[in-house]
Parts: sequence; structure tokens; C-alpha cells
Amino acid sequence: MIESISKYLRLVKFSHTIFAMPFALVAFTYALWSSEAEFSWWLLLQVVLCMVFARNVAMGFNRWADRDIDKENPRTTSREIPSGQISPRNALAFVVVNALLFVATAMTINLLTALLSPVALAVVMFYSYCKRFTSLAHLVLGLSLSIAPTGAYIAVTGTLTFVPCLLSLVVLTWTGGFDIIYALQDAAFDRERGLHSIPSHFSVATSLYISIALHCISVAALVLFALQLPQSWVLWCGVGLFTAILVAEHVLVTPTRQRSIGIAFGTLNGLASLTLAVFVITNIIIFG
Repeated sequence: MIESISKYLRLVKFSHTIFAMPFALVAFTYALWSSEAEFSWWLLLQVVLCMVFARNVAMGFNRWADRDIDKENPRTTSREIPSGQISPRNALAFVVVNALLFVATAMTINLLTALLSPVALAVVMFYSYCKRFTSLAHLVLGLSLSIAPTGAYIAVTGTLTFVPCLLSLVVLTWTGGFDIIYALQDAAFDRERGLHSIPSHFSVATSLYISIALHCISVAALVLFALQLPQSWVLWCGVGLFTAILVAEHVLVTPTRQRSIGIAFGTLNGLASLTLAVFVITNIIIFG
């Protein structure tokens, strides 16, 4: 039983939930502060469950849709479906169950989350096919993750305003930027198979410049978001650390050095989101 569960956790890269979840918690906290709503553990649980279910759908469907591609790519042949650890049918069943759980949970929050839940699922599943026809797949992935903060805000307030959209813009461009770095590993394979990505269409240097440009937008949007919050050294320390970690990511991965992609993609980005969330949430709680 435990081994079976661990296979599905590996299938959806559950550890990567750390990318978007902290931003959802930031938006949740901001929504409570800006709307003066009362904190609810039950609502927090509902938001977290929606995050987990939606991400399980996104990653599970991605692995199912890419099963033949993953089987041919030397880097991904050991993944659960191509290696035979999980059958395509069971993977798809896992996706369906999580999709139903996501919609059911969203329906228990408020009317807007219920109405938007199928839209959110359509976006996160659409990403899986994007690399077959567009190099902008990185931004579609970013869009998928950017649903997390706006979704959390809607869960608390039942409405959507401009400020949480700034946080979603941070997630969209931040994710798109680091996904370009991650895609450097498969640039040659993607060209051979006719798959689309920024690295498969441009040189390594140009791809990294595009990634840097996206991360500059991330930092700018984050600064605009921070200006809407209670002002303190705690807040700006969090913004500064997030920015410094993004800079470190681009110092580690350069046109002549890509051996540290794993550290840049997983470790640094997970650290960036967690660090920012801790400082921003602490700032709102203490100074809000």
C-alpha cells in the first residue's frame, strides 16, 4: 500500500507542490487582511486540498499524455508510466478521481470557485499538449501555476481584484523562466522529435536571456505587489531574498555551464517560494 502511494507521489512529483503552494498561502493571507475576513482552518484546508488535487490532475495528465515521448527520451524512460510501474489506464483513472475531488472541493467553498473550477482544470490539462505546437508552452505552464494565488484569493473573498493578479503574474513569469532553464536538458531531443520549446528554437544564450527577462518581470510584479502590503523591513527582506535566489539561479546556469540545472530548478526555486512566503506572511501578521 505504501509503495503504491509512493509511486503515485513520484508520478506527480508531489515534492514540486512547493513551487506554487507558498504563493497560494500568501494570497490567502493577503485576502484575509485586505478583506478583514475571519481566519478559518476549514477554509485553509479546502484551499490546500484544491491545490493538491489540481496539481495531481496537471502532473498526472501530463505524464499520461507524454507517455510515448517519455519512453523515447533517455532522460525520462525511468518515469513511472514508461517504465511500467503504473499503467496508462491507472494513471488516467488517478487523474479523473483527482479532477472530481477538485471540482467537489471547489463547490464547497463559494459560487465563483465552483464556476471557475472546470476552467482551471482545462488550463492545467491544456499545457500537456502545448509543446506539440508552440514554444510558449513554458508560459502556459506558468499560467497553470498562477491560478493558485488568484484561486486562494477568490476562496476567501468570493471576488477577484487587481492586486492578487500581480501575484499571479509573479508566478507565471517566474515559472516560465525557470521552466526554460529546465528545458535546456531536452533541447536536442525536442528538435529531433519536432517538439517546441524556447531552447529547441533558440541558442542556449538566447534562451537564458529570455529566462532572465521573464524573471525581471517577476521581480517588478513582486515589488508592485509588495507596495500594496503593510510596509516593513521584514517584507522587503523577503523580496530581496527572493530576487537574490533568482540571480543565483542564473549564476549557476550559463551558456557554458548547465550541469547545475537540477539545483537551479528544484532546490533554488523551492527555496525562493518558501522564503518569500515566510517573510510576506510574517509581515502581514505582525504589521498588518
